[in-house]
Amino acid sequence: MITNIPFGERQSRLSIFEPDEGTLVVIPSLSLPQDELRRITAVRSYEERLLFLLLTLKQPDMEVVYLSSTPVDGAIVDYYLSFLDDPDEGRARLQMISLDDPHTQSLSESLLRRPDVIARIRTALDGTTDAWMVPFVVSEYEERIADLLALPIYGPATSLAHLGSKSGGRMIGEEAGVPVVRGFSGLRSLTEVEHAARAMAPSNKLMVKLNNSYSGLGNAIVIKDDRPLTACHTSFSASDEDWTTFAEKIAERGAVIEEFLDDRPLYSPSALARITPGGSYDVVATHEQVLGGPNGDVYQGCTFPARPEYRAELGECAERIARVLASRGVVGLFGVDFFAVKTDAGYRALLCEINLRIGGTTHPFGAALLATGATYDPDSGTLMCGRQSKYYMATDNCTAPCLRGRTPGEVVELIQDEGLGFDEGTRTGNVLHLLGAIPGFGKLGFTSIGNSTEEAAELHHRTLRTLCQSA
Repeated sequence: MITNIPFGERQSRLSIFEPDEGTLVVIPSLSLPQDELRRITAVRSYEERLLFLLLTLKQPDMEVVYLSSTPVDGAIVDYYLSFLDDPDEGRARLQMISLDDPHTQSLSESLLRRPDVIARIRTALDGTTDAWMVPFVVSEYEERIADLLALPIYGPATSLAHLGSKSGGRMIGEEAGVPVVRGFSGLRSLTEVEHAARAMAPSNKLMVKLNNSYSGLGNAIVIKDDRPLTACHTSFSASDEDWTTFAEKIAERGAVIEEFLDDRPLYSPSALARITPGGSYDVVATHEQVLGGPNGDVYQGCTFPARPEYRAELGECAERIARVLASRGVVGLFGVDFFAVKTDAGYRALLCEINLRIGGTTHPFGAALLATGATYDPDSGTLMCGRQSKYYMATDNCTAPCLRGRTPGEVVELIQDEGLGFDEGTRTGNVLHLLGAIPGFGKLGFTSIGNSTEEAAELHHRTLRTLCQSA
């Protein structure tokens, strides 16, 4: 059994990007280390990143039940339904259910304390025989919810979660025959990290990564010398981290240590792959990650597709990893991050990590795919609308003080008035997300879709200028 509730035979080739019929129960809970999530501006609004799934209502036999901690602004729901031919008809097949709970614990943890909301979901599913849960990540909370609702989960069972840790990812990469960065895994204490660091000689610039962390916030770069690690120059990706707190997390979660790659040029591409409930697997996209933060390792956004110089190699490496994960019983979407290093023979892809969950490139890809009606062409590695390739550039981190206090509806109207919205005729333009973060934080995200890399980039930068000068 892959999850507590098995999928039916009709769902053996299920994909959340191209469902034909049934009911998606979307639980976008960030069931991840809360100390890291608190460092992300407007993190509660990240529950909205899966609202692109409302575009699956384009299929007349699809229904969606979408959970959230607090109510999603009606203008945001209207915005996503505007991508449908008949928004009112689609609205009749959508149920937005809010816990009205702004507290800091995850949505799923809160939901388990709300039998009244569980009852509402059961009522929404009454008479439905083809429903499944789509979580952001699978933890024990999501599995308990699935048991209560008798739903299969489109995601890996928690018994397989270790395969998506930093140590597990290195193990899977080695088993798949995918090159990994030189280093050591399975470290459970600062002492073990110290021993591994000494064994890494002559490398003196090292990366220590917590086994389970989010968006690069569990990383530390160390310039190693003859002193103990705690006395060496260290740059933590999280601004309020130090060796005392980091050592506690190493003991709690485990860690890996790797050689820090100083090669130039050095790129950070990723691949998005899926494994169906029936065990088939494929790579659905490659991206270039846009990274920031003090160490240049915190996810900010992405561009699609990855560079042509190594796009095919990324796909091949990710497919080998997917084959191994499928053999272990993993189901759902997952991301594979790489380094692309220049060599005399071209570029070489090195595995960075595996994320067994919906990641930062999922919602841009899903939004572009569902908005344009394109299909992914594995031969070219691009999205195709007929004979026209589609490209995009996406960000989760457009922040402008002048947007603070404005409503999501006002910003949607601004984008439309400036000719930056999505055009159904050309199937180009912007798809917005994180709109709920606008009033309190002046923050949103968007995916800029064009018919070329240059067109997508020009649209993206024009949109940034418009939003940041909209006072």
